[in-house]
This record gives sequence, C-alpha cells and structure tokens, in this order.
Amino acid sequence: MKKNVKGFLLLTILVLFALALTACNSEGEEGSGSGSGSGVDVGIVLPTKDEPRWVQDEQRFKDALAESDYSTEILFSQGSSAKEKENVEALLNKGIKVLIITPHDGAAAAAAVEAAKADDVTVIAYDRLITDTDAVDYYVTFDSLAVGAAQAQYLIDNAEGSDIPLYLYAGASSDNNAFLFFQGAWEVLQPKIADGTFKIANSSEAEALSDTKELDRDQLSKIIGQVTTNWDPNESKNKAQTHLTSVGEDMKGDVAILAPNDGTARSIADVFGSDSAVTDYTITGQDAEKASIQYIIDEKQSMTVFKDVRTLVQDAMGMAVEVLDGNKPETTGSYDNGAGEVKAKQTDVIVVDKENVKSELIDTEYYEASEFTGIE
Repeated sequence: MKKNVKGFLLLTILVLFALALTACNSEGEEGSGSGSGSGVDVGIVLPTKDEPRWVQDEQRFKDALAESDYSTEILFSQGSSAKEKENVEALLNKGIKVLIITPHDGAAAAAAVEAAKADDVTVIAYDRLITDTDAVDYYVTFDSLAVGAAQAQYLIDNAEGSDIPLYLYAGASSDNNAFLFFQGAWEVLQPKIADGTFKIANSSEAEALSDTKELDRDQLSKIIGQVTTNWDPNESKNKAQTHLTSVGEDMKGDVAILAPNDGTARSIADVFGSDSAVTDYTITGQDAEKASIQYIIDEKQSMTVFKDVRTLVQDAMGMAVEVLDGNKPETTGSYDNGAGEVKAKQTDVIVVDKENVKSELIDTEYYEASEFTGIE
C-alpha cells in the first residue's frame, strides 16, 4: 500500500512538472510575434507616435516580418532620450540579438546603444545616425545630402529673376540628419545666393556665410540654431510668423522657402499663404506625407522628396535577417559619426510635385487615389 502511495505521488509530481514546463514554453511565445518562440530576436525603437511617418513605419516593420522565422517587438520613445534608453534596456532584457533604432537625439542615444553593444547585440541605426560612439554597426538611410540637394535644386529650377527672398528652415539641431539635409541644400543654393538670384531673408548667420559653399559643422550649427524648427509644426508656424512680421515689403512678393520636411512645410505654407504681401511662394518638403500630397494637389505645397520607406524598412529588416542568419550584410557606403566610419545601406530619393504625383505615388500603390481629392 505504501509503495502504491509513493508511486502515485511520484507520478503526480512528474505530471505537474511537465504541465509547468508546457506553461512556461507557452508564456515565452506569447506576445513575441512571429518567430522561434525563444524571446525577441529583433528589437525596434522608433522616436514618437506623434508623427504619421513613424506610425506607418511600425506597421511596415510588422508586415516585413509577417512571414519571417524571427520575432520582433516595437517600442516608441515619445521624444524622450530617457524613455529611449529604457526601451533599449527592456528589449535587452528580452534577449534581442539585433537592435534597430531611430534616435530621438543622435548623441544622447550613444549610451543606449553602448549598453546593447556590451550585450553583443548588433546595432542598426535606422534613418537617423547615432553619433559619437563606436557602438553602431550599420546605418540604413536615404542619402540625406541628396535630399537637401534635391530641395535646393527645385527652388533654383522654379526661380525667376533676381533678388528673390529666400527663407531658410532646418530640422532639429539634435538630429544629425538635419545637418546633412541643410548641408546638401546649402551647397546647391550658395552659388545662387552669391550671384544674386536669392537674397537671404531670415538668417544673419547665413548672410555672413553667403560666400562660403562648404560649411563646417560649427558654421552649419550657427545657421541651424537660428532657423531650426525642431521638426515641430507649431514651432515652424511661430517662427514663420515672426520672420514675416520682422521683414519689410522687399522681403515679400514672390519668395522661395526651404522647409525641411512635410510637417513643417504645411505650417510654414499656411503662414506665407495668409500674408497678402506674399504674392507667390515655392516651398519644399520631404517624406510624401498624405496631408502634404493633398497640399501639393491643391498647390499649397510645391514639392516633396519622396523617400520610399517601404524600401528602407525592407533594407533594415533584410540587414537584421542577414545578421541573424550569420551572414555579413551588404552596404553601399559609410558615414562619419564622430567616432568612426559607420557602414551604410543607402536608398534613392525621388522629387514629387503636382506633375508626377500620380505616377510616383498612386500608380506605384504607395497611396490610393481615393485618399485624395482633385487628383487626375
């Protein structure tokens, strides 16, 4: 009888142990997305949910991994470097092997990626470069200099006459891309400023450097410090209003406006469009945001630089999968981040205006025609 009791107890313990193991395995798989079920393979940290671009990227990353054997988790930092670091630490605790990160602040993100590197995690900077650290393995990006150059060339191509008031705006001084965008634009615009085609309306620092084509980081910083929008539409609106209030009639009429992206472009365009002394304006943008495509159709924004983020997401995920498979990812160039050269995969950009908006964005199924009014 005692032997039977002992046998029964032993059998019960073994069954309970097996059930516990099954429960643990099920818990490990829950919430990890598609993949192996052994924690999270790829951690992705995006800067904010407050801009359409990053919310769209979240879904694109999910779609890119839908048929993958690897799992992912996506977190947002909501414009906080402290939250960004917390997100990276949370993902490291889940055992990620690859980190894809778009930094809120390129320099401040160094500490977060150094923690990842210490855990032997491969770090891929996505769309924005992380600076002043050797902990970044790869950079997936559009050619940021080419973006600025395309914006500037559009202003030149649509300029008529001379002494055209030129309003300069830039992204956030904490974002290395903002420097690259502005540098690319300045190197194309400067000869046309020097020859009198354009006259700078809103930056004494830019005026002082109007004879210098190649600016160093400190010179770029001085100009950007005066014309930064911080990628914020409200700040862009306030700055544009201040600029138009402070200038004379000679700085109005037909004007050219270098706006760094679509969100800032719409706000700035609204301000210039409401000033009766501004008879016409040409304004740039980038990202091909849906709202700006409608503005372009309605002739309230002149152009946008289309960066097909579907390709950028595929490049980033393809690079992550290559790393996870034990292969060396393909790169097409490199960028100096202040601590060394970071190998990069670059994606081409396309200028879109009213003339080609349908062929580039509708016919390619990036957007549907039904999402807009007035498109032909």
